[in-house]
Amino acid sequence: MTQPPDGRVVPRFAGPDTFARLPRLGDVGSAAVAVLGIPFDSGVSYRPGARFGPGAVRAGSKLLRPYNPALDVQPWSQQVADAGDLAVNPFDIGDAITQIEAGARSTLDAAGRLIALGGDHTVALPLLRATAARHGPVALIHFDAHLDTWDTYFGAPYTHGTPFRRAVEEGLLALGSSAHVGVRGPLYSSADLAEDAGLGFATVSTAEVARRGVDEAVDRIRERVGARPVYLSVDIDVLDPAHAPGTGTPEPGGLTTRELQFILRGLDGLQLVGADVVEVSPPYDHAELTTLAAANVAYEMLSLFARGAR
Repeated sequence: MTQPPDGRVVPRFAGPDTFARLPRLGDVGSAAVAVLGIPFDSGVSYRPGARFGPGAVRAGSKLLRPYNPALDVQPWSQQVADAGDLAVNPFDIGDAITQIEAGARSTLDAAGRLIALGGDHTVALPLLRATAARHGPVALIHFDAHLDTWDTYFGAPYTHGTPFRRAVEEGLLALGSSAHVGVRGPLYSSADLAEDAGLGFATVSTAEVARRGVDEAVDRIRERVGARPVYLSVDIDVLDPAHAPGTGTPEPGGLTTRELQFILRGLDGLQLVGADVVEVSPPYDHAELTTLAAANVAYEMLSLFARGAR
């Protein structure tokens, strides 16, 4: 098994420019988990820049170490590799979605599971297509300030605000087992919440986490998901802009980095089959706050995968 270089031998600011300085998938041939970059942000509705997210998250991952004491696991105790970045059409969203799905399927031919680094949230739809092709409809745990179940933006059906409406229509989700976590902020109308509930999602709002605590949020999520295969999708704007300023549509009043870590760790034991971390826009970041947070989210995901492989 090929591991990252020891940070006590090779300084962490040196070595490979891969996620956590992991080996490249092409060098190891196959892996239990692959980290795949998707540099795409043509689906954004406000600030661009998430196309630079994968590289920035990789840079933020250099501080990661090989043992996670909170979950008592070494995230790369199974082979983990960096699959590089997909080449995605920045001018044609439909073509880009096709390319992302094909790239995810190809990567999954060489890896058991996938963590994608976005990119804007449009990329979640083709990733869910590739995941559901293997596992059937999945329970979605969606961390986000926004619902992302709107029908269209300016008549466009494929944007970063619509992926989960399309996923519902395509039968990719086990809706009775899916939930949004961290939703907050103003909406276009009260119908937004009603339509989302009508699609079958449950919601754990940021206000509920703040008032009732992380443990109750975890209990609600676990009860909702049950024993189904689970896909995690984390829009970094689920965090308050104080913790993640480098994102395209920031919303005040979000989760803290610590709260998000605790909730993710509380998902230990669920049947996780895929994940993504999206909407990191480094041009708006400060002191690497957002990229460090996103890298640590991916680290917690890798830790959960490793725990499940025991």
